[in-house]
Amino acid sequence: MNEVRREKLERVLMKRQFDLTVVMENVNDPHNIAAVMRTCDAVGIQEIYVLNSIIRPPKKFGAKSSSSASKWLSVHHFSELELCVKSIREKYKKIYTTFLTEGSLNLYEMNLTEPIALVFGNEHDGVSDAFRQLADGNFMIPQVGIIQSLNISVACAVTIYEAYRQKTLAGHYEAGRSNSQSGYSDTANAWGLT
Repeated sequence: MNEVRREKLERVLMKRQFDLTVVMENVNDPHNIAAVMRTCDAVGIQEIYVLNSIIRPPKKFGAKSSSSASKWLSVHHFSELELCVKSIREKYKKIYTTFLTEGSLNLYEMNLTEPIALVFGNEHDGVSDAFRQLADGNFMIPQVGIIQSLNISVACAVTIYEAYRQKTLAGHYEAGRSNSQSGYSDTANAWGLT
């Protein structure tokens, strides 16, 4: 690896946010998964979770729509909800699902600077009842249109860019990272920086 590439990878790694993750539950379209991956990489999310408990996992994600983002992310695949949630709870303080109901938090009133997992459901049914029961709550993206829903990749982008905004204001991207931070060393190894 040449020095220019090494420096770029080190700069990117220093901005990674190991306390924010996205979970996709039974998303059907590999292009949606790939688009979410690309957006996660753009805001510095390193880890994502893909739960396929009722549908087959895709053989590969849409390479064109992800621009190879999947090779720079740590993707955790699960086929059982309980194991997925257990793994998430080991690293993240709260789990919130996208679901429009009375009592759902407004995205713009949430604290997205704490260790948090944001769950997005599939294109037809949204997040399952079973996942919502294991979460700490629901959130919704305010809308004024008739349909009251967004494509999963769009909903994820809107949500994690709000997290990016909050984390930027809180100094999370400028604070630098310690080698002892969860995920930093593993990522550095995976990227060939050690």
